[in-house]
Amino acid sequence: MTLETKRLRIRLLSEDDAPFILQHLNQPSFIENIRDSGVRTLDDARRYLREGALASYAKFGFGLYLVEVKESGEPIGMCGLLQRPDLAHPDIGFALDPPFWGVGYGLEAAEAVLDHAFTELAATEILAITSLGNQRSARLLEKLGMEDRGLVERDGEQVRLYGVRASPRVSGATG
Repeated sequence: MTLETKRLRIRLLSEDDAPFILQHLNQPSFIENIRDSGVRTLDDARRYLREGALASYAKFGFGLYLVEVKESGEPIGMCGLLQRPDLAHPDIGFALDPPFWGVGYGLEAAEAVLDHAFTELAATEILAITSLGNQRSARLLEKLGMEDRGLVERDGEQVRLYGVRASPRVSGATG
């Protein structure tokens, strides 16, 4: 599975992506807005990939994907779908390295993943969660047409839940 947009390539992760995953998961912004995954070595990163994205691909047919700049092949973050045990529908997750914020890459990647979920995976609804202080992600979710469904508790803290039902979408993604 590879999705392409005007500027991005969104592809399956592999254990070969461990060096990028190691640095990505240890960005202060990732730890602050998402979580500290405890990934500190390349072996930890390979295990994170095996137990996370690779296991999700095998079990659900989707997971987190690597986002890279199409022109250079430079990895800039992740975007994809997660099936959390406490949510009835898959949820979209995204995280880009800070140098790539504010230029529309997050929206471009998330639109392509949503289109893929609704057209290729036949999802009927996609959810999203974000920490209360993460206004940047909340704005992106609203631009995707996701509606704020209120607060829910996850892992002992309040988070905001968003959702969108399947509808015709246009993003320019191919794949």
